[in-house]
Amino acid sequence: MRILNFAKRNFKEIIRDPLSIIFSVLLPLILLFVFKQINIPSESYELQNFTPGIVVFGFSFISLFTAMLISKDRTTSLLVRLGISPMKPIEYILGYMLSIIPIIIIQNTLFFILAIILGLSFSINIIWAILISIVIAILFIAIGIIIGSLFSEKASSGISSIIVQLVCFTSGMYFPRELLGDVFSKICEFLPFESCVTIIKGIMNNNLEIISARNIVVFCTYTIVILVISVIVFKKKMISDNK
Repeated sequence: MRILNFAKRNFKEIIRDPLSIIFSVLLPLILLFVFKQINIPSESYELQNFTPGIVVFGFSFISLFTAMLISKDRTTSLLVRLGISPMKPIEYILGYMLSIIPIIIIQNTLFFILAIILGLSFSINIIWAILISIVIAILFIAIGIIIGSLFSEKASSGISSIIVQLVCFTSGMYFPRELLGDVFSKICEFLPFESCVTIIKGIMNNNLEIISARNIVVFCTYTIVILVISVIVFKKKMISDNK
């Protein structure tokens, strides 16, 4: 109940700034529409391949969104006041996650609706892709929690923009990593963003063969480690801010 009440409070705080929500949803939608109109002669930009990249690109804004929310709470000393409550750090983390999941569902649903309008064939696999993308979004929420816990509201936006750029250039969203050279290709392999795109793409296109054990291990490892770090960092910042 405490987690749900905190999540409701966070959701109300989120919808007070609708421009941020509109921006995080509209920009990826515009990119999907524009690249479809350009009709680039490459398999990477076909809807069944480009749409998963757009989904993960949208998640980079979720990191920004989360970081701004937490850094704002720290600025307004809300977390200092909440520090005397019986809630545990993991309960705060879950409260933030639950408040952002509705935004993720709306975001992904709109992405796939636009893709279908533009010519993507509808199948039950799209529903599965939306569901698995919620799990993948946990990684990006955790990243946002770490950034928001460590940096001020102003600095959080700048640091989060680095995540946006990393997703653009290491996820295979714009071009296959095979075209990037050996060094950069290896970087893409060991960062989680390319694995996130591959997992969604494989499920959406009913082509599970493209999802390798490396993709699953890399994604799960990053998600678990970053989630644990987010809880630890959040707890330490709450303690230090209360001193």
